[in-house]
Amino acid sequence: MITAEKNIVKFKAKDGREVTIRPAQASDAEHITTAVREIIEAGEFIQKDEPRTVQEEQDFIASVEKNNHMYVVAEVEDEVLGIARVLRGEIKMKRHTGLFRTWLISKAQGMGIGKQFMNYTLNWCKENNLHKLSLTVFASNKVAYELYKKVGFEQEGVMKEQAYFNNEYVDEIYMSIFFHKK
Repeated sequence: MITAEKNIVKFKAKDGREVTIRPAQASDAEHITTAVREIIEAGEFIQKDEPRTVQEEQDFIASVEKNNHMYVVAEVEDEVLGIARVLRGEIKMKRHTGLFRTWLISKAQGMGIGKQFMNYTLNWCKENNLHKLSLTVFASNKVAYELYKKVGFEQEGVMKEQAYFNNEYVDEIYMSIFFHKK
């Protein structure tokens, strides 16, 4: 069951626990940086070499609010298990677009959080009158690629051998979804 309050969504995960998706707060910074470090150390799909410091994360959260971007966390039992964010175009001519990023720590994968992040994000984009939302996904991350396709993202291009991890070059796929098509 999904319940929604202003900018907050609560649902039961596949394992039966309650998940809350809500805007990130400065008090989440330490949980977020710890989770990012875990993902980096696991060598999973995150485009960072180092997590931000707690202060840098707090500053980022403040800038998101100031610039009308989206930055939400998935929280289970007072622990942040993942984030989703949309950074709107910084200049006037690109303000109608957004760039989507998301991650979940390994123990949160397969709980249905990714799908709920996508629903939350797509609704936010529509409510905030975005015309286009883009993302990149590594070709080796087939689960994420299929999720994005399923919700309506289309492949716009491929950057060949754009990343190197796990001892191989990996293509990065550029995908977008359009809202308010003319």
